[in-house]
Amino acid sequence: MSIEHIVQDEKKYMMHTYGRFGVAIESGKGATAVDVDGNQYIDFTTGIGVNALGYCDDGWVKAVSEQLNKVQHISNLYYSPVQVECAKQLCTKTGFDKVFFGNSGAEVNECAIKLARKYSFDKYGNGRNEIIALKNSFHGRTVTTLSATGQDVFHQYFFPFTEGFAFADANDTDSVKALLNDKTCAVMMELIQGEGGVMPLEQDFVKDIEKLCRDNDLVLIIDEVQTGVGRTGKLYCYENYGIEPDIITSAKGLGGGLPFGACLCGEKLSAVLDAGTHGTTFGGNPVACAGALEILKRVDNPEFLSQVNEKGAYIREKLLRMDGVTQVRGIGLMIGIVLEKDNAKEVAARCVENGLLILTAKNLLRMLPPLNISYEDIDKGLEILKKSLL
Repeated sequence: MSIEHIVQDEKKYMMHTYGRFGVAIESGKGATAVDVDGNQYIDFTTGIGVNALGYCDDGWVKAVSEQLNKVQHISNLYYSPVQVECAKQLCTKTGFDKVFFGNSGAEVNECAIKLARKYSFDKYGNGRNEIIALKNSFHGRTVTTLSATGQDVFHQYFFPFTEGFAFADANDTDSVKALLNDKTCAVMMELIQGEGGVMPLEQDFVKDIEKLCRDNDLVLIIDEVQTGVGRTGKLYCYENYGIEPDIITSAKGLGGGLPFGACLCGEKLSAVLDAGTHGTTFGGNPVACAGALEILKRVDNPEFLSQVNEKGAYIREKLLRMDGVTQVRGIGLMIGIVLEKDNAKEVAARCVENGLLILTAKNLLRMLPPLNISYEDIDKGLEILKKSLL
């Protein structure tokens, strides 16, 4: 089917909730995507941080296919060997005590919110349920996770929004303290605000908030939906900051391309959610768990994670030499590029025309390439970007 027919049918049959580039991807391998006309693109997006090992990685495809030939789904009313093994590996590798599986970042952020509020309810009673989040944050598109998102642009149309969220300034401990009261139960934040413009939080601020939570028995929730699973050169980004959250949420790259999410908690929260207080039909799907196990096996390796950092440094160095680039920020292979002309969307469109898929966030370009991308593909993509900046 031609791109023209695909565009026509999309307009006719799908809700128009996405602003799309004019390309239809049909296949891919590694860091290369191929459209319906046979054109090839270096992909610096990985489906917004999802295809951690690129397109159709042989090991990942094998793991998923083998599970698909055993059982594709089973109700959570029964035990699933591959699901339990995935839980074991996640908890063992991270040091967290328990995990709940969902299907997306928004779902597991919802779980984290429920977990924090019930912990406080069980210990302190009704009324201690407010969560402090950060301005410029993004936590999902359900009504509740939109409510937890600290961007006014998302607080439109869908009234009434879920109550119980307050927003502090990032990197301002006093701003957080000013919102703290006897109703506060948790602090929720991304260590790098991805959709907010690839904005890493400052080390001292993060440590201050950890101490504030410990001193006041607040639940510290770290949203690792975009930063997790090797993206920042550690299995999870909180390791870069030397903190111990009560909860982390993980999704995107964890499934390697299948819908998958995880909410992990420490020992003090491990018994808070019991039978009937939370659940899901598809969360912990056996096929998705098989994919996640392969991702964890490959990514949680010191040499692999070291290469993520080395490739990130290599890319940043090359970017800073390009005309039109004024700033590069991020950690590992989560990279934001500030442009002199402030024309990220225009440049992203030119990149597609020239054979590169790249993201935007706010007013900058954003790169989330495969964690195992080759230097050859990095160089190809950067050359296209350089050409597209002119």
